[in-house]
Amino acid sequence: MTNRSHKAYVFYHYLHPDDVISSVLFSELCAGLAKRGWDVTAFPCNRGCRDDSIVYQREGEFQGVKIERIWRPAWRQASRIGRILNAAWMILRWSLQAMQGERKPEVVIVGTDPILSVLVAIVWRFFKPDTILAHWCFDLYPEAAYAEGLLSRRSLPARLMHVLLKKAYRACDLLVDIGPCMRKLLLRYKSSLRMATIVPWALEEPSHALPIPVVEREAVFGNSPLGLLYSGTFGRAHSYEAILELARLLRGGHVHFAFSVRGNRVNALREAVRPEDSNISFVPFAAAENLSDRLASADVHVVSLRDEWTGTVVPSKFFGALAIGRPVLFCGECGSDIAQWIEQYQVGWVLTPNNIPEVASAMRALLKDPLAMQQRRERCHRIYHTYFSREIGLEGWHQLLTELQCVRNRGG
Repeated sequence: MTNRSHKAYVFYHYLHPDDVISSVLFSELCAGLAKRGWDVTAFPCNRGCRDDSIVYQREGEFQGVKIERIWRPAWRQASRIGRILNAAWMILRWSLQAMQGERKPEVVIVGTDPILSVLVAIVWRFFKPDTILAHWCFDLYPEAAYAEGLLSRRSLPARLMHVLLKKAYRACDLLVDIGPCMRKLLLRYKSSLRMATIVPWALEEPSHALPIPVVEREAVFGNSPLGLLYSGTFGRAHSYEAILELARLLRGGHVHFAFSVRGNRVNALREAVRPEDSNISFVPFAAAENLSDRLASADVHVVSLRDEWTGTVVPSKFFGALAIGRPVLFCGECGSDIAQWIEQYQVGWVLTPNNIPEVASAMRALLKDPLAMQQRRERCHRIYHTYFSREIGLEGWHQLLTELQCVRNRGG
């Protein structure tokens, strides 16, 4: 176990008790390192994520992690200008800490909320050259802004960001991505000697593949023998066209598609559903205490990612589905990370505009073979715990940071 004298700082916009997925994951990372002997201090802002009016106490503690919250103005994170101002504020405050001579952690871990947070590495490398700097990249900017159409690659801001990010990535000792496609994009900035992939693990990790909860199943899918569920955020990175075409091809065939979604493309999705789409429905978001039953009510979980977003993000719904023992229908590019994992581990199907009839046939085949469905559930659960679990991710972080410390102590 690592000696408690080894200090680690974690810079992330939101942490416990915020329930945003990335906040939970970074909170669990902090707690996992503390459990392994690290002296961890986290520096989130003092505001709530979904509600900027929520103000947390300046100091706190979470599972052995010291939390020192940074005061931040109540700029609306939901607005574009607010998001930019919040990013600039947090990056500045985290950077100023590098100039405090009396505080010197061995390791600094920085995430990607707010956007461009990795820029703090430039300042930390200058003022604290002996500190190990690690970056866990969940969302890749400005690539996500390119995909969203908010920024042109040839614009002056884009070129300026590229120069600054190249310098920031080169200042890092460790770049951790969440998939091979993101790795390829990061390599445009820096070919690092120390790069690793650690995926965003599931928030719930049951010890076995969850059975179908009868009451919730009927509430979501009625008496349909096969239920496909899209649950979670549905925003600009997600597509629906091929999913709706698949549903229409399976109309009248005992297959039901349910959407439990929120996000800035939900209205477009609703408008695309036709009155005759009798096997497509929308259900409200499940309460936290009912979430496991909601997710377990489906036979198949649906995940999507628009092609132009490949490599910038990896939908965490994929890992949540495997963790409870459900195969995944992924609508996205065949070369994307999730598509590759599905093919490699045989945990679902990849849906493209060109193979909709083939996927429809695969869904009909599931109706005829309940035993094969149960075997798929058990396989998905086993694959998750073998390759993607929380314990694997946390131990991976611990080993990477420990190895970097050993190299640094030897003067390497």
